[in-house]
Amino acid sequence: MKNTYSEIVLPDFPLYKKGKVRDVYAVGESLLIVASDRISAFDYVLPSLIPNKGKILTQLSKYWFEFTSLVCPNHMITADFSDYPSELHKHRDLIEKRSMLVKKTEVLPIECVVRGYLEGSGWRDYKATGKTSGIKLPPGLKQCDRLDEVIFTPATKAAEGHDINISFKEMQKMVGSELSQKIKKISVELYQKASLHALSKGIIIADTKFEFGLLDSNIILVDEIFTPDSSRFWPLTSYTPGRSQPSLDKQFVREYLDSTDWDKQSPPPPLPPDIVEQTSERYMEIYRLLTDKNEL
Repeated sequence: MKNTYSEIVLPDFPLYKKGKVRDVYAVGESLLIVASDRISAFDYVLPSLIPNKGKILTQLSKYWFEFTSLVCPNHMITADFSDYPSELHKHRDLIEKRSMLVKKTEVLPIECVVRGYLEGSGWRDYKATGKTSGIKLPPGLKQCDRLDEVIFTPATKAAEGHDINISFKEMQKMVGSELSQKIKKISVELYQKASLHALSKGIIIADTKFEFGLLDSNIILVDEIFTPDSSRFWPLTSYTPGRSQPSLDKQFVREYLDSTDWDKQSPPPPLPPDIVEQTSERYMEIYRLLTDKNEL
């Protein structure tokens, strides 16, 4: 597929980390995060590539890092290729628009999930227990209902397999009470600020997740934020509680895979060309709607 990348190899820079979607390289004292066009679902990296996905994730994160910088400092140094160190310039075709130069932090082992609506693992937990991450919710809630109050539901970051929802008390035991309280407050503020902006564009951010690191004892927002890989985006005009919602995020791919006979225990099948195309279009559409930009 033209101009899609399964991985981005920069042989003259040390590979710092390889994730499901991103390849991270050490560049001096900084890190270069390069987003591929890989897509993962149900803890597997799929064999199919999504055109423009890496660029969309990077450019959308850049947009949101700038938008939320007064709520919490973030790890972004620059995503503008012209500001990159000269030794990266020969890799322009590979990394421009899909990479970000960032500060190196001590990343905390917690997925910081914020929910304004009841869906996904939060909905599954609620159906089973009436709670999610130890938080008791009112009885009688329907799938995708808007919650009266935004809730913070942390999870452990699993190296392999599913992330596991944990209670706030468990998070406090893992990273400390004071740090947990600060991160909870920041996470909710980030969600509220972005949600108001998204609503003005006709988009509901149902839930999202953040990662944080420490740099000189300061809390730093890292990884990606408010992308279709890390958030649920629903069109406001079609929102109807009591059912799953049309989405402009990765849920579209999960639902397709749920409709197949794949057992989720073996290597996943490739996505059909029309599902690949529709996924790319949905990612591009949410980028356009949120940023008012028609091209990357």
